Amino acid sequence: MATYLELKQQAEKLLAEAERMREQEIADAISDIKEKIRLYGLTAQDLGLAASGPGRAGGAARAKSSPAAVKYRGPNGETWSGGRGRKPGWVTKALKDGKSLEDFAVKAK
Repeated sequence: MATYLELKQQAEKLLAEAERMREQEIADAISDIKEKIRLYGLTAQDLGLAASGPGRAGGAARAKSSPAAVKYRGPNGETWSGGRGRKPGWVTKALKDGKSLEDFAVKAK
């Protein structure tokens, strides 16, 4: 019967062999893909990899959005727009300590 250390050594060898096999299969796949790209004259746009390729709505690039306006400022200058998602840690702590969001609201000048 094999010992723990012998089994561990065999497992490590198998993992190393599996990783080598994976790397070889990836290299083979890349080579095959490159050959087909060359053979058919495909472009990044044909494959949907270009910014204006197929699969994009209307073929247009995504519009850039501006960052949300700051609505709250923390005691150490942290900012938060009050948007969706989890509240920042400083907000959660302040609320737990009995403060309200109004205490941190940024006043319009």
